[in-house]
Amino acid sequence: MTKGHLIPVLEFCTRHEIEFSFINSLHEFGLIEITTIRQTAFLNSEELPRLEQIILFNKELEINLEGVEVIMRLLERVHQIQNEMNILKNKLGLYEN
Repeated sequence: MTKGHLIPVLEFCTRHEIEFSFINSLHEFGLIEITTIRQTAFLNSEELPRLEQIILFNKELEINLEGVEVIMRLLERVHQIQNEMNILKNKLGLYEN
């Protein structure tokens, strides 16, 4: 995990009106990383967009954590494929010119 701004998990939970146990469950599923410093749990600010997307799927769309895990893994794979396609398009563009 790259070093970014760390946000206390309890502060995040308060602002988003979610339970700490939910964040802990996400960590146990491997969906997010939690950094513990002096017995305080922190989230890396770079993970916030992903975490907010997970919260949307779970709370707003009522998708359970198992389903959220599958969706997030599929989205990651789609992004990888898109990046690979862009690289291949750029290489093809070099040969066409």
